[in-house]
Amino acid sequence: MSYDLLIKNARTRKSGKKLTDIAISGGKIAKIAEGIGESATKTIDAGGKLVTESFVNGHLHLCKVYTLTMVGEDALTSYQGGSMGKAMTAIELASRVKERYDESWIIENVRKAARLAVKNGVTHIRAFADTDTKAKLEGVKALIKAREEFKDSVELQVVAFPQDGVVRDPGAEDYVREAMKLGADVVGGIPWIEYTDADAQEHIDRMFAIAKEFNKDVSMLIDDAGDPGLRTLEMLAVKTIKEGWEGRVMVHHARAMELYAEPYFRKIVALLKKGRIGIVSDPQTGPLHARVRDLYDEGVKIALGQDDIADAYYPFGRNNMLEVAFLAAHLLWMTTFEEMEILYDLITTNAAEAMAIKNFEMKEGNPANLVVLNAETVWEALTEHDVPLHVIKDGKEVTLES
Repeated sequence: MSYDLLIKNARTRKSGKKLTDIAISGGKIAKIAEGIGESATKTIDAGGKLVTESFVNGHLHLCKVYTLTMVGEDALTSYQGGSMGKAMTAIELASRVKERYDESWIIENVRKAARLAVKNGVTHIRAFADTDTKAKLEGVKALIKAREEFKDSVELQVVAFPQDGVVRDPGAEDYVREAMKLGADVVGGIPWIEYTDADAQEHIDRMFAIAKEFNKDVSMLIDDAGDPGLRTLEMLAVKTIKEGWEGRVMVHHARAMELYAEPYFRKIVALLKKGRIGIVSDPQTGPLHARVRDLYDEGVKIALGQDDIADAYYPFGRNNMLEVAFLAAHLLWMTTFEEMEILYDLITTNAAEAMAIKNFEMKEGNPANLVVLNAETVWEALTEHDVPLHVIKDGKEVTLES
C-alpha cells in the first residue's frame, strides 16, 4: 500500500518514549503504528519531535487586526483598566475605527493574520466581523473573501457580529441578516452591551430568530465587564435549551463569572452542560476571565482564544495558540505538568469540541489536521511556543517558511 503522506519517528502525547509513525491517505489518518513499512508519496521524518492535533482558535476579531494605531490607546486603557468597569466605554471608543471601514484595507490585514495562523499551525478559526450600521458589511465581505483564499490551509468560520448592540443600534439586525445571505457561517451577538435586561433578552431573541431562519450556529460575547450583576450568560443558556439549539452555541469571555457567588456559578455550570454550550476564554486580553479550571473540571466545553491582535483591546498577539496557552499558564496559575496538558487540550481537542468540529482527535479514520512541533514535550512546546516544523491541513502539508 502507498500513502499520500507518512510521518516517521513521531512522538505523541500518548506514546511516552516510544516513537511511532503516522500514515495519511485521502486527507485522513489511515494508520498510527510503529515501523510502518509501506511507501508514501511524501515522507516527513519527525526525528522524535512531538506530533499532535493542529491548533484551534475559537475567538478572533479578524476584521479589527492591526487597527490599534488607527484608534489610539484610549479604548485600550478603558478596557484593561482596574476591574473592567469601563469596558462599555472602551467599546464605544473603539467603534471609531469603523467610520473608516473599507474592504480594500481590511482584507490586507486579514491576510497578514491568516498567514500567521498557518505559520503557527492554526488550522481552524472562529473569526468575528463587526456587522452593524457603522461597519456595514465591509468586514464580512473581507472575511468571506479570505475564507475562500485560505480554505486549503485554515478554515475560517465567519461570524456576523453586531458589536454595538441590536436594540441600541437600530438597523444592525438587518445587516446581520444580509451577512448571512452573503454567506457568513455563524450568527453573533453581544447582549450584555444593551442598556436593560429586557433589551438584552430581545437582542438574544432577535439573533436566535436569524440563526433559526438560516439554520446557523450562534456565538455571543457575554458579560464582558467587571459587574457581577450581569446575567446574559444565563439568558443565553436558557434560550439555547428552549430553542433546541444544544451543541450549537458558543459563549465568549463571560468575564463577570469570576465575580459570581458560588451557588450562582454552580447554577450556570448546570445550564452550560445541559445546553452543551462551549466557552472560549481569553485571559490575556483582560484582568478578569471565566473560571477556566473549574469549568474544565466540571466537564464544560472550555477553550482558549487569541481574541485580538494589535487592536483597541489588546496591543499584542501573533495568532500563536502556544503563546496564548503559555500566557494562560501564568494568568490562571496552571503550571504543573498535568495542568500544562490541560492547557494544550484547550487549544486543540477541547477547542475543536467547543467549536463543534467533529472527529478532530488524532486517531485513525479522522481528518489529518496535525502539527510536527519543534519540541519533544508539551512542557517544552509551551516554554518555547515556537513555530511548528510542519503543518498538515486535511492531509496536505501547508507549512509556511519562517
